[in-house]
Amino acid sequence: MSDALHPEHDAHEGPIRTPKQLVAVLVASFVLPVVIIIMLINFVAWDTKPAAGSDGLTPEAVTRRIQPVGMSEYRDPTDVKSFKTGEQVFQAQCSACHATGAAGAPKLGDEALWGPRIKTGYEAMLTSVLKGKGNMPPQGGGDFGDFELGRAVVYMANKSGAKLEEPKMQAPAAAASAAK
Repeated sequence: MSDALHPEHDAHEGPIRTPKQLVAVLVASFVLPVVIIIMLINFVAWDTKPAAGSDGLTPEAVTRRIQPVGMSEYRDPTDVKSFKTGEQVFQAQCSACHATGAAGAPKLGDEALWGPRIKTGYEAMLTSVLKGKGNMPPQGGGDFGDFELGRAVVYMANKSGAKLEEPKMQAPAAAASAAK
């Protein structure tokens, strides 16, 4: 039969006429959407991509890497003026509890509460400060040395009715032998 006898057959024929065209359309129908999706993702996430190379040599990165981890403060152990006064240590370390009476701490200037403590003597009060007592945690080994904490003990005791003398700085040799 000839095509001339069936003219309606041409009207129903699609754009794909050969098997080669069919394979091309099938591949394009899978590959083209994947490529479009990848391009959309790249377009949306374009700003978050780092630039090529490394930023390790920028001034900010170098500064971050070489900044000090900790600080060391060196003082002349024989220079009493380089140490904090009792009032400065009290304001920095002790006032949180002893100015308000928090956690049962005797308030600065309360002679009734400080009286029994003062009677035990300077050494006993300093030991309580260094090792801790009751709700007060040990203060030794913190921001202030034993000499500065001793000054704070004398400051608080004297503000609360005692007549203690300012502690004297021990010579380095005497301090080493006292530690043994």
